[in-house]
Amino acid sequence: MDKPQKPARPAARRPEGRTPRPPQSPEPERAGLPARRTAARLLAAVVDTKTSADGLTDRKGGHPDFLKLPARDQGLVRAILLTALRRRGSIEAIVSSCLDRPLPSRAAHLRHILHVGAAQILHLDVPDSAAVDLAVAHASVDPRTERFSGLVNAVLRRIAREKDAFAARFDDPRLDCPPWLWARLEAAYGEAVALDIVSMHRLPAPLDFTAKSDPAAVGAMLGGELLPFGTIRRAPGEEAVSDLPGFETGEWWVQDAAASLPARLMGDVRAKRVADLCAAPGGKTAQLAAAGAHVTAVEISPSRLRRLKENFARLKLEAEFVGSDLMRFEPETPFDAVLLDAPCSSTGTIRRHPDVAYTKDDEEVRKLAEVQARLLGRAADLVARGGMLLFSNCSLDPIEGEELVRAFLISRTDFHVEPVRPEEVPGLEDAVSPEGYLRTTPAMLRRETPEHSGLDGFFAARLRRAS
Repeated sequence: MDKPQKPARPAARRPEGRTPRPPQSPEPERAGLPARRTAARLLAAVVDTKTSADGLTDRKGGHPDFLKLPARDQGLVRAILLTALRRRGSIEAIVSSCLDRPLPSRAAHLRHILHVGAAQILHLDVPDSAAVDLAVAHASVDPRTERFSGLVNAVLRRIAREKDAFAARFDDPRLDCPPWLWARLEAAYGEAVALDIVSMHRLPAPLDFTAKSDPAAVGAMLGGELLPFGTIRRAPGEEAVSDLPGFETGEWWVQDAAASLPARLMGDVRAKRVADLCAAPGGKTAQLAAAGAHVTAVEISPSRLRRLKENFARLKLEAEFVGSDLMRFEPETPFDAVLLDAPCSSTGTIRRHPDVAYTKDDEEVRKLAEVQARLLGRAADLVARGGMLLFSNCSLDPIEGEELVRAFLISRTDFHVEPVRPEEVPGLEDAVSPEGYLRTTPAMLRRETPEHSGLDGFFAARLRRAS
């Protein structure tokens, strides 16, 4: 038997003359907070998941939170992120000295908030009050850190009050070098040189350019210094590189001074068939094309190859572009010269890319050395009899440089070293080793100030195939 249905409850009546309350909109986020939240999120991605900072802050394909920000805030996020990475060890030491007990291991996000705040207070031109207040606001709106907002306030206010004392107390550059990297640098270069290298890693890198032609004129146009071997150097400014004079007309491209050396060491390449293997981003490819070579640029990554082609269109240079894995590249005839700037640990670029110190480790360095050995063997097969093979990379580690080439020469007796001569690299004569290799470090190329000094760490070996 069906149960009797309850009568429907009448709808509540609205008092006469009262209009319904509109839904409450969320309070607008505090100005400056999205940038700080994004900086902490990107710092977590680099440190916790070993994600490339360049990829996270790419203006086209970067992290979604980064791309939502206006250009000015994107610049701030990048400055905070790179500073927090360059000074990570000393910031951690300062923060830890302000705590009664260590942060628990599960408090990673709280640590990132503190590091973002401390980086601004200690090293960036941001008012202390803004850095502290925004860090507290950040902690307060995140469920993971809400209960620690008072701690964030206390720690950062103390850092702001005692910043000079903290800076003097924690001034050892070794603090900002991860132990795995320090051990390798000290073993390779000795304590004194390793200390010079990690000291330079703490400083933002200058901005270097390679001119398509007439470096002196381009240097004057950019207001930069002309280095002895032709690179143009200037301090980075707030303007975008694409806004600098000569960009639209393709007069120059951005390229670290050290990265320009391998192509220069190939000598006169006019009318020669030259292969640039692992070609992207294309600075060396452009050098060879501008010097009159018939260049074949080989690149495995479709996106990097596309960007390389775009750069060549801007520079009004020509080359043949091949999308291929080097190990499967089969040209019809061998080349007069081959440049292999091999994928490596990139430890020579830490000043410019401080995330490398936290995204690489011992095991990665060894794996990459093995990859390079295979690529070098394959590149050698593409060199014509009597031709040149220029091997280079931006690693500071001998197992990716000197040791690798020595092993190659034992296995390939048809190649020998064609020594680099000191006069080929004016201003960097001390970068030429007794074996005739080129080995630059960030501690070389001293200029008037530390900020304008240095260059990437690079290795290059010029090899000649027997006729």
